[in-house]
Formats: sequence, C-alpha cells, structure tokens
Amino acid sequence: MNAPHPPARSVPGTKKRLGQHFLVDAAAAQAIVSASGVGPGDRVVEIGPGPGALTEWLLRAAGAVWAIELDEELIPFLRQRTRGLGQLHVEQTDALRVDYRQLAEQLGGELQIVANLPYNISTPLLMHFIAQKEAIARMTLMVQTEVAERLYAQPGTKAYGALSVPCGLWMEIEPILHLPPAAFHPPPKVNSTVVQLTRRPAPLAEIDDPALFSQVVRAAFGQRRKVLANSLRVMHDNPRPWLEQNRIDPQRRGETLSIAEFARLANTLSQGMTNPSTNTN
Repeated sequence: MNAPHPPARSVPGTKKRLGQHFLVDAAAAQAIVSASGVGPGDRVVEIGPGPGALTEWLLRAAGAVWAIELDEELIPFLRQRTRGLGQLHVEQTDALRVDYRQLAEQLGGELQIVANLPYNISTPLLMHFIAQKEAIARMTLMVQTEVAERLYAQPGTKAYGALSVPCGLWMEIEPILHLPPAAFHPPPKVNSTVVQLTRRPAPLAEIDDPALFSQVVRAAFGQRRKVLANSLRVMHDNPRPWLEQNRIDPQRRGETLSIAEFARLANTLSQGMTNPSTNTN
C-alpha cells in the first residue's frame, strides 16, 4: 500500500532559482527507492529532499537518511512529514560544497546517494560526485532526460561529451525509470529519467593522472567543431605528433574518441613522453 503524500496545493512553494520541481508521484518514489537497493545499515544520503516524497520511502527501507537541503523553509515540513519513520539527519547547506569523503569517513563507510537532483545544477553536482567517487558506492539519481542521455552516450553520438567520459570511466550507468512532467510539482518543461551509477571495481581504463585526464577531455570538447589537431593546442604546442604517437588521426573530433583513447593521450603527457604546451592562451 502506497504511503499517503500531500496534494500539490499543500507542498511548500517552489523556488525557480533553486531549480525545484518536487516529485509528487508516490508510486514513482517507491519505485525509485526500490531500484536503489538501499537497506538497513546503508549510509543513505539524499540531495535536495524537498518536501520528502523520496525521503519517506528511504526511511522505510534503510531506517536512517542523511539529507542535504539548501532551502531552510522546507526543513520543518520535511521533518513533520517523516516523523516516526526513522532517523532523519538534515544539514542545511549547498550540496556542491559538501565534502563527501569526509561525510563517508564520519558515517563509517561508502555512501549510497539517492536524489531528485535540482535541474539547474545537475551537471556540476554529477562532476562533484565523480571527483569524490571513492566515497560513493552507488548513486540513484533523477535528472533531465537530456542529461541522462549524456551520461550513457557512446562515442560518435551527439550526446557524447565531457560528462560522458569521466562518468563512463568510473561508473557503470543504467537508466532505470522515465517520468513525465506530470509526476512533479510544478511540472517541468522536460521529461525526466532515473539513472543508476555504480562505481566500477576498477576504472574502464588505467589513468596515471586523473586531473590531467580531465584537462585533456575538457580541451577536446571545448570547441566541438574543431578537429583534435586544433582543439588540443591548449594542452600541447604541437598536437599532431602527440596524437599520431597514440594512433589517433589529428583530423578526428573529440566526440569520436573512446575512453581508452582519452586515457592514452593523458597518460602520454603524464609520463613525459611528449612536451606539454606552455601556451596560456
């Protein structure tokens, strides 16, 4: 039997500047939590719980939730709605400022993140999570369908880009559920998709220097219409020999490179086999 949820009119007012679209479909909330696989003993972190549609089911499944909510006006409503369901710990702060490594250490193990991410910061949040991946075992996240498609996009497709590569390197990614605008209040102008990102036992390719790898990926996608011989000039004073050394045609574009090819390029620089550019332009 589904837990009751308040009608849209009783949900606290949303703030457009915070990208708030509250999930109000109880069946969808239950399905998301079920798909997340969280249970007693898991260190469950919810980002932007809002009025608590997911929080109810997370507490029922795991017994304890650490919620990170920026909007302090929502916290009393959240506490009231979840009273008696389990241990709810709420921190009023910006999820982009949270040190998830420190939180995992504080809680005694890897985190399970479940969230309906604010649409206006979903990509920065994903990159923030990936940067602290060693603290996170699994993420079950609601994002815009367009963002979801970028997460699991393959080389050579329009959606493949600077988000696809680091996420694919470190995470196994699976779409779980698609939701229409009517599942939210207020309804967004886009469809939404729940994706599950599970940290790989080992990265898809060996990386000598993760920071340098990220720089190479950003440079390759910085100007998508440019071929690599031009877009990578910010990384190397003469990209052609560097690319050819790694068996990559300098006339290719960034969106055609596999994760393994990006790894070879970054590792070559890291190992000092070629001369990095000193250009600052």
